Amino acid sequence: MSKGAYFLMVVRLSVVFIVLCGIIYPLATTAIAQVVMPSQANGSLLTNKAGVVVGSELIGQNFTDPALFHGRVSSIDYKAEASGSNNYGPSNPDMLQRTKDFITQWQLDNPEVPLNKLPVDLITNSGSGLDPDITPASAIVQIPRISNLTGIPTSQLEELVAKTTKGRDLGLFGEERVNVLKLNMALSEMSAK
Repeated sequence: MSKGAYFLMVVRLSVVFIVLCGIIYPLATTAIAQVVMPSQANGSLLTNKAGVVVGSELIGQNFTDPALFHGRVSSIDYKAEASGSNNYGPSNPDMLQRTKDFITQWQLDNPEVPLNKLPVDLITNSGSGLDPDITPASAIVQIPRISNLTGIPTSQLEELVAKTTKGRDLGLFGEERVNVLKLNMALSEMSAK
């Protein structure tokens, strides 16, 4: 076989794989995903009662309103395109200062909750910086602040947290968790009544 024949064979093979792997496969997997799990394929978007998209249940948000539940700290400000963490060690001065600042702010916002009741996931970053979930304990320690600001009894807020708590996957994997966006959506509905 001549060099020209090899070259043409390589070009044809490249075109075949470009079409197969770059066009057909992505279109097929997208079509299957749209049929089998359309919500997840479109970003697991959540809408309010008016039908307006308020966010994705897969990406955390920075809730700053003290009358809402707050999620985990994010060193990337919940920017999905910047997913990741600084990977600071426990002795890194920047991380220590950020943690101290957050603890100080927590004490100002939640004076009725002793510092030893503050769950660690409220002052630590997740690996992606986008974690939308907190532990049920992290939601429960925020109830006194939210009850004081909204006038909703703590018992109703505790029921709300229990109702929005998701168990372990398949009963085995992961931990119990509360999606902060879903919890705040339910809280907003409760407040509107």
